[in-house]
Amino acid sequence: MTDWDIKKLHILRTLNERGTVTATAEALLMTPSAVSQQLSNLAKQLGVPLLEAHGRRVRLTDAAHLVLRHAEAVFAQLERADAELSGYLQGEAGEVRVGAFSTAVPALVVPAVRALRASHPALEVRVREAEAAESYALLSAGDVDLAISLAAHAPTARDARFTRVTLLADPLDVALPAAHPLAATPGLRLADLADEPWIFGGSGPWSEITRTACEAAGFVPEQAHSAAGWTAILAMVEAGMGVALVPRMAAAERRAGVVTRVLSADQPRRHVIAAVRRGSEEGTAVARVLTALQNVQ
Repeated sequence: MTDWDIKKLHILRTLNERGTVTATAEALLMTPSAVSQQLSNLAKQLGVPLLEAHGRRVRLTDAAHLVLRHAEAVFAQLERADAELSGYLQGEAGEVRVGAFSTAVPALVVPAVRALRASHPALEVRVREAEAAESYALLSAGDVDLAISLAAHAPTARDARFTRVTLLADPLDVALPAAHPLAATPGLRLADLADEPWIFGGSGPWSEITRTACEAAGFVPEQAHSAAGWTAILAMVEAGMGVALVPRMAAAERRAGVVTRVLSADQPRRHVIAAVRRGSEEGTAVARVLTALQNVQ
């Protein structure tokens, strides 16, 4: 029978995720030579080549990808075993580390934590603010147990490493200066704002969401100003410098000089999901947190 070495399989998996031996070594706190040696030993144990030269770098062979497909099932089963053992040892107690993007923390995570404190006071939730791409890296590395991000910027549902759970569809409203001519227009549509100067980030998820929503409404938004934080974006809207799409979850950031309008026919939405390492959703503590997040109104 083939000798499957879990530690070495984890190194191979990390190389597939990180792309280079150097990045893999940094992620696993190893030296590049140690990574190469461990993978060489794994190839000998399995009896198949796992790496091939590709310029100055290496890439995984077809055999390595085959190994990883089966290894993902092994990792998921280990997560289930760990979750079950944790539930056995801790009962209703435990700790769940949650990585979430900024607006999800007050809108989703905090209400869920409040509910859990009342229903399961021995269950501790530790929160770490992180952008979508970072939260998945943290989840994969084992630094968080649950990641909250946007569906458009998460690994696909076919990714064998994770289990995804839909939390909500967050409507996007438009923020205009209070004195804007369209601030009181009935039946406002996104297309009515095609000629307006827009404020959104220069790159990243929110830039893509704004551009995608506007293009679906039939126009390409003119980016007048670039900002990523809601405080800065709404301050510029209040000053009459442009308009912006604002997620309903960011309601706490509203300003007196800004009018927020619900768009009528072409209401865009962003879909918020939670993800865990496949198998860990069967653990008592993680399951409690997932349920609490889904129950937030």
